[in-house]
Amino acid sequence: MAHLEVILTANVASLGAEADIVKVRRGYARNFLLPQGKALEMTPSSLRKVNHLKAKRAEREGREVTAAEELASKINKLKGLFTLESGQAGRAFGSVTSKDIHDRIVSELKLADLPKHAVVLDKPIKESGDHQVPIKLHPDVTATFHLKVSAPEIAVAAAKDDEDDDRKPRRKTYGSSK
Repeated sequence: MAHLEVILTANVASLGAEADIVKVRRGYARNFLLPQGKALEMTPSSLRKVNHLKAKRAEREGREVTAAEELASKINKLKGLFTLESGQAGRAFGSVTSKDIHDRIVSELKLADLPKHAVVLDKPIKESGDHQVPIKLHPDVTATFHLKVSAPEIAVAAAKDDEDDDRKPRRKTYGSSK
């Protein structure tokens, strides 16, 4: 099998990042990477360009980390309140999902580019109380969103009233007995 060493000029999924030197099959390099400008052939002149690409990559990654840290500080300051409908026993009917949390963060901070998979929630939250949900903004930066889940006071009060009621239920009678 004929392989060729190339220098990547852009991030290529499952292959490498910008300025990486990778070994790929000739056909892949000739038919895809080189025509689309995603790679350069390994030559002495292209080796000189590697340093420039590495500097550009470091600068871009630095900007991404800085932006993620700024966003993380904003998210860490947020506190969300979610109200779930509950039944007579105080059990929640619904749950708080990662989509609910994502939508709340986007609406509060007026963001447009927060990925939906950034909210790391193993399972939907069904219990009332205080919760902390990690938000993965970058491989090196994770924020924590603080949220409080509560049940409406009316449902909780109604549940307490029903528990205090000690009356016996009425029995239905059918027909008349003389």
